Amino acid sequence: MAQSKNRVAVVLEMIKFEHSVFALPFALVGALLAARAGDSLPTWRQILWIVVAMVGARSAAMTMNRIADAEYDGRNPRTANRALPKGELSLSFAWLFTIVASAILVIAAWQLNPLALKLSPVALAVLFLYSYTKRFTSLSHFVLGFCLGMSPAAAWIAIRGSLDWRMLILCAAVTLWVGGFDVLYACQDVEFDKSAGLYSIPKKFGIARALSIARALHVVMIALLVWLALSFQLPWPAWVGICLVAALLAYEHSLVKPNDLTKMNAAFFAVNGYISLVFLLFWGAAAIVVHH
Repeated sequence: MAQSKNRVAVVLEMIKFEHSVFALPFALVGALLAARAGDSLPTWRQILWIVVAMVGARSAAMTMNRIADAEYDGRNPRTANRALPKGELSLSFAWLFTIVASAILVIAAWQLNPLALKLSPVALAVLFLYSYTKRFTSLSHFVLGFCLGMSPAAAWIAIRGSLDWRMLILCAAVTLWVGGFDVLYACQDVEFDKSAGLYSIPKKFGIARALSIARALHVVMIALLVWLALSFQLPWPAWVGICLVAALLAYEHSLVKPNDLTKMNAAFFAVNGYISLVFLLFWGAAAIVVHH
């Protein structure tokens, strides 16, 4: 029993389960906006299957990423302690887990509607593609961003069975948010990326310019949220949410300096978790206020 509990803990650590908080709130906001457009709140059944789909998709994507990067993770001092390089989990177990998580996504999509089911293999293809992009392009940060950016559009499709163009604004905002903080995070691995022949914006432009690029991406993200709030004619909670997200992003960038990356984990994990939760709280309230 202790061994099985330990394996569960190792798996949850491998897929960084606690970081589901990054993507899930944006998916739920997409669902609430979709329900508002249809003049009815989402059902608990719809919310349940959206959450199941998100957990399945994220678990499959993270595990695939660890499989693809197992060799690099073993060579990088920062990541050598991960489950696959250390031998805490076997490669065959990781593959099996990826297949099961992918199946969970497809089943959840099937439970939602025909369009969601048809698009589920496309979503998986994008999620799996990301794991290999660092080998050939510095734009890998944006592919990762799009992996999470798809979630609000997917949730809209889950509720409505079709897609509204306005969701593409939120997709772009999430893509730039994630892409920006992934650029920050990649600053830690510049030397390793050079030695391993991997691509990243910090490797290409240097850490100082990479931090400026990340800031610019987050400024554009805020502008997109303003456009989205206007396009849906959302009330005051949405605008409070935008101001709080902007303040948190400013704080995140204040923690990271070209010559001091020691607070990267605080910037990356804690602050981004708060950003997504604040966004859900205030935009969720805005969607419901408009509905009533």
